[in-house]
Amino acid sequence: MSVDLILWRHADARDAADGTADRDRPLTAKGERQAGRMARWLNHHLPEGTRVLVSPTLRTVQTAQGLDRRKRILEALGPDQTVEALLHAARWPDAKEPVVVVGHQPTLGLTAAYLLAGVMQPWPVRKGALWWIKRREREGQVEILLHASLSSEHV
Repeated sequence: MSVDLILWRHADARDAADGTADRDRPLTAKGERQAGRMARWLNHHLPEGTRVLVSPTLRTVQTAQGLDRRKRILEALGPDQTVEALLHAARWPDAKEPVVVVGHQPTLGLTAAYLLAGVMQPWPVRKGALWWIKRREREGQVEILLHASLSSEHV
């Protein structure tokens, strides 16, 4: 049995304007295109029963908008949250279903590094890009694999 964890960074967002809180920054027109392309690709490739967990910021909610699945917004996925909070929210590695996490840097890159290399390193994840990680058992051994790493320009 394998377990999928898809880490999707929010698409391109506007810079904070005077008086605008960080969590209220909307996507740019470019970000809307990035999010739309990736959502279409995910809608085609995600297995049935995939859970979608989204940070409470406007840019992440807008990024996830095109997914044809119910979404759950969680404070534990907000900016400046921890790898531990993300993994707990995703129920990794014990989840019974695939999980998409729509979140932020540096947490997504730190999570990918931790799962794939066993170290907390600030790996870059481009805006609008995703890392699809699989955990599987093969011949009694647990393997963590990078299934896909995609930018919105290549889907």
